[in-house]
Amino acid sequence: QVQLVESGGGLVQAGGSLRLSCAASGRTFSTYAMCWFRQAPGKAREFVSGISASGSSTMYAESVKGRFAISRDGAKNTVYLQMNSLKPEDTAVYYCATGVSVFIRNSSSQYSYWGQGTQVTVST
Repeated sequence: QVQLVESGGGLVQAGGSLRLSCAASGRTFSTYAMCWFRQAPGKAREFVSGISASGSSTMYAESVKGRFAISRDGAKNTVYLQMNSLKPEDTAVYYCATGVSVFIRNSSSQYSYWGQGTQVTVST
């Protein structure tokens, strides 16, 4: 059974940084792409960033390019999202997700496994 557990969320002032972690278990971690999505109140869930199975390819939403960085550590079965220069509009619940592809897909429908989410709140 695949399990994803996010951590690292919290309250931060605009311009600050946070690092989210997603610990995976239940299958071979390095076989599949991993992604981060987020959902703000009253809005649809949106793609934030993804990393391929090998870690050689990454993808970012336009709104976070240059500010966020995704990485993965195979030894720890963990994917990270380093978030810098945070803005109030980054406030959302952040979810880690994985599916059955080695490639990054930016649609939430492509992912079968989700974490419980971690709240990120950016104050002005």
